[in-house]
Amino acid sequence: MVTSKKWIFGLFSILVAVALFFGVRPQKCANGICAEHRPDAPTYGVPGAYPVGSRVLQMAQEPHLELPIWYPAVAGAGESSAQPYQIKLPAVGALTIATDASYAVPDAAYDLASGPYPLVVLSPGFAMSASSYGWLAEHLASYGFVVLAVEHDEQMNPETGLWQGAVKRPQEIQAVFAYVDAQTQPGGTLAGLVDAETVALLGHSYGGYTALAAAGARFDSAGFATHCADAAREEHPAAWLCDMLLPHLPEMAALAGLDALPAALWPGWGDARVAAVVALAGDAFFFGEAGLAEIVAPVLAIGGTADHDSPYEWSAQPTYDHVSSSRKVRIALDEAEHMIFTNPCASIRWYARPLAGEFCADTTWDRQQAHDLISHFTTAFLLAELKQDAAAAVLAPETAVFPQMDYESEGY
Repeated sequence: MVTSKKWIFGLFSILVAVALFFGVRPQKCANGICAEHRPDAPTYGVPGAYPVGSRVLQMAQEPHLELPIWYPAVAGAGESSAQPYQIKLPAVGALTIATDASYAVPDAAYDLASGPYPLVVLSPGFAMSASSYGWLAEHLASYGFVVLAVEHDEQMNPETGLWQGAVKRPQEIQAVFAYVDAQTQPGGTLAGLVDAETVALLGHSYGGYTALAAAGARFDSAGFATHCADAAREEHPAAWLCDMLLPHLPEMAALAGLDALPAALWPGWGDARVAAVVALAGDAFFFGEAGLAEIVAPVLAIGGTADHDSPYEWSAQPTYDHVSSSRKVRIALDEAEHMIFTNPCASIRWYARPLAGEFCADTTWDRQQAHDLISHFTTAFLLAELKQDAAAAVLAPETAVFPQMDYESEGY
């Protein structure tokens, strides 16, 4: 997650200090944010048939990442617990803003009877913990996917974290693929559970950038410079992102192991096994038309038209317009904001209440209604592309008609 309200970082530091002094006190349903499951959810917006388990894996090799995982589990394996909505702060670590109900059972036994299952690699937003997308991860697991998330090595420090993350994140995905390859071998912790050759990438915001890069999109120095010049001339509200990134292009190239800054397209970080990409408000402005055209895997791009952190015209729209995919979907959630894709906030920590509007509230949308649509289309898309399921039928334009949503697709 990247927020244009820079004051939020300083304010949050003060709130954290107060919270650490007084302790944590849950605030139930602050500002009426709580919402029950909607009975009128679309077909794939309701949970699937598989019981769900969750656990956290640890990469023994560099970069020693934590990998939370959601998966089909043996029925009756235990009790579920609340899932935390967290951001990562310097000197504090993962701080819980809120919690929400979960139906995933911690450390439940793998259901290997129907495995191995397609793998969905989840990349969270900038400085967001993977658990902040637990609602969607466990939903996909209930349809027979294994969702393996990446706890990227970063904190909420845009001055350095953004430009470093633009290089480190795709490299970390490459390391995760190597880990999966090793652990799906006989005797490995993922053996019999994960089909390492049937893979999708899913990401939000900076995680959407990460997913696009790991699917083959290539950074474009010239295109990015032109984009930033246009943003500055137009005084675009998100132009500050360019200030955080453009001056650091030489350092980014060095971090990527390049001898010099490429004049145009950089070498790619893509993996040929990626069979589908889901970019939720994914930062596509790094790549430009030429860089996005390198993607050939099917793509689902979703964004909110009131998003000021990953503007729709910088994210979902250009992704759909410029990827070379023969099958692709674009969804615009009318007047939805940036954090519409994160967990519900059933119980907000008292110290986080001043920021609840930034992370938990949506001006126009009922968050559960939005989640029903997001999970419906994400699930149908992944079923179609990874399991060749008849769910592809709901991706046809004539069947994808919902209020407050503009939809476009090719190949369905």
